[in-house]
Amino acid sequence: MPLDWNLLATRLFGPDHGIHAEGDFLHGTATLDGADIAVVGTTGHAPIGVALALAQARVVLDTIARHPGRPIVLLIDTQGQQLRRRDELLGINRAMAHLGMAIDLARRSGHRVLGLVYDQALSGGFITSGLIADACYALPEAEIRVMRIPAMARVTKLPEAMLTELSKANPVFAPGVDNYVAMGGVRALWQGDLQAALREALAHTPVDDVRARDGAARGGRRLAAAVAQRVLEAA
Repeated sequence: MPLDWNLLATRLFGPDHGIHAEGDFLHGTATLDGADIAVVGTTGHAPIGVALALAQARVVLDTIARHPGRPIVLLIDTQGQQLRRRDELLGINRAMAHLGMAIDLARRSGHRVLGLVYDQALSGGFITSGLIADACYALPEAEIRVMRIPAMARVTKLPEAMLTELSKANPVFAPGVDNYVAMGGVRALWQGDLQAALREALAHTPVDDVRARDGAARGGRRLAAAVAQRVLEAA
């Protein structure tokens, strides 16, 4: 069973963790080994609408402006983007892109940015957070997917039975946290002492994006790293 966000924060930072919830929005400053860490994220399987995307981006940008170099941890529990006419009219695509760009700016400005999927991570809500971090981790009981197979069948116009069969051998077509580990999207699963896992991750944050290389080494994305390298060499 997934962890409640408050219990998760306590296991990561202790009972005086300094993280607060405003509805589905999580934010605050936690401390690990005497060093401050900016924490931002969501709970309650939050749908990411314009307001929530901008609120998260504001925490990231404020951290860059006021606390240079401070690590940022993203706590992820989302059902994806908010499917509501109001948010579409307000430009949810631009708001979510803004969040992703804020996280990218933090990385390029010297902040270590880690994502942790502790419950559910779906669709654009995951793509514009954990998948843009320096490294993304997950708890074993987390649920990760970008698209269910029935929806994938509707979009690709391929038979659902074919996609189901492909998912048995190819992680790209299959939901599930283990498949995202195989593809390199999730660097590792955290079990047991979560504080020790966070400490280790902060100490060994990859300098470069190693997702494609991890995917190749784990057999989940066999060609991505090689194709990317050929493109770089041809540029």
